[in-house]
Amino acid sequence: MPTSPGPDPLPPTASRRARQLGLGVGHLPTGPHNALTDVPGIRVGHTTLIRPPRVHSGVTAIVPEGVGPDSPLPAGVFAGNGYGKLLGTTQIAELGALETPVLLTSTLSAFRVADALVGWILERPEGAGARSVNPVVGECNDGLLSDIRSRPVQEEHVRAALDSASAGRVAEGSVGAGTGMTALGFKAGIGTSSRRVQVAGREVTLGVLAQANFGGTLRVSGRTVAPADVGVPAEASDPGPETGSCVIVTATDAPLDARQLTRLARRSVYALARVGAGYGHGSGDYGLAFGTRPLGTPAGPTVVPDAGLDLLFGAVLDAVEEAVLNSLLTATAVTGPYGHTRYPLPAGPLLALLG
Repeated sequence: MPTSPGPDPLPPTASRRARQLGLGVGHLPTGPHNALTDVPGIRVGHTTLIRPPRVHSGVTAIVPEGVGPDSPLPAGVFAGNGYGKLLGTTQIAELGALETPVLLTSTLSAFRVADALVGWILERPEGAGARSVNPVVGECNDGLLSDIRSRPVQEEHVRAALDSASAGRVAEGSVGAGTGMTALGFKAGIGTSSRRVQVAGREVTLGVLAQANFGGTLRVSGRTVAPADVGVPAEASDPGPETGSCVIVTATDAPLDARQLTRLARRSVYALARVGAGYGHGSGDYGLAFGTRPLGTPAGPTVVPDAGLDLLFGAVLDAVEEAVLNSLLTATAVTGPYGHTRYPLPAGPLLALLG
C-alpha cells in the first residue's frame, strides 16, 4: 500500500466505539462527536504512513484556532513517568503557555516533526515576526510494528496533517500517530472522547485525545481482560511492552489558569490506571492540558475556583478511560517488519465475556 500523505477517512470500525457497544464510561453527557473536537475551536488531522510490512507510522495534529507565539493559550503539563520525549515541555512548565499546535508521532520522527512545525508556524499570520517558537511534539515508540529507524515521517506529511485538520468526528485506531501503536496486549492507537460539565454556572466542554501505546493488563468495567480471554492469539516471541508510552492531550473551554490545567493534566495520567496501565520503566506517560481562551485577552469569565474543579477532574478521568477503550476497539490488525502481529480488542467476544 502506498504512503498516504492526505487526510484519512473515518475507519469502518467507527461503529465499534465503546459507547456504541454499551461501554460508555461515567454519567456525564458527551459532546456531539464524543471527541476532542467537541471543544470549540479545536481541529484534528492525521497523516497515515503504511508501506507493509516495513512501515506503519504517521503523525497526528491537534490544532487550536489562532494559537501562535503572539497568541498563546494557557497550558499545563505532567510527566507520570518521564521515559520519553515531549518536546517543548520545559517552557510550558515555566510559562504556562502553549504557542503552537500539538503534534504526535513516532519516537525517532519527533525531531523532524518539530522542525516542520516551526516552519509551518513561521509562514502563518500567527507566526509573523516571531523570533522564537516553542514547538510541542509528543511521541510513542512504534518499533514493534514499524521500522522505527527509517524515520519515515517527512515535512510534507506533517504539513498534510496540519492543513487537513478539521472539526467534527475524529478518525481513531490505527491512524496517524497511532498507526503502529499497541497497548495492554492489543493493537491500539488514537482514541478520543469528550464530556460536558456544568462549572461555575455555565456549561463547558472537556475533550481528550490519547496516543495509546503502553503496557499492563486491560480492565474493562472492572474486569481484567487478557488477549486470550477474547480469543486473541498470544505471541511467544513478543518482546513485551517495555518500549511503550502514552501521550494524552486534554482541551477545555472552561476558564482555567495554567496551574489548574496542570492539575487536570495530572489526572489524565492517573486515569490510565483505570484501564490497567502498568506504568513500566520504559513507558513515557505524559499529560498535556490547555484552555482555549488566549492568554492576555480582555477579562472573560472568572477563573473557576479550585473547589469547583472536581467535576472537571471526574470528566477527564472518564474521558481518558473511554478514549483508550476506543483506541483498542477501533484499531485494525497490523503485522510489522519483524513478524509480530497485534490484534484489536474484538467487540463480540468482549461483550460475551462481560455478560
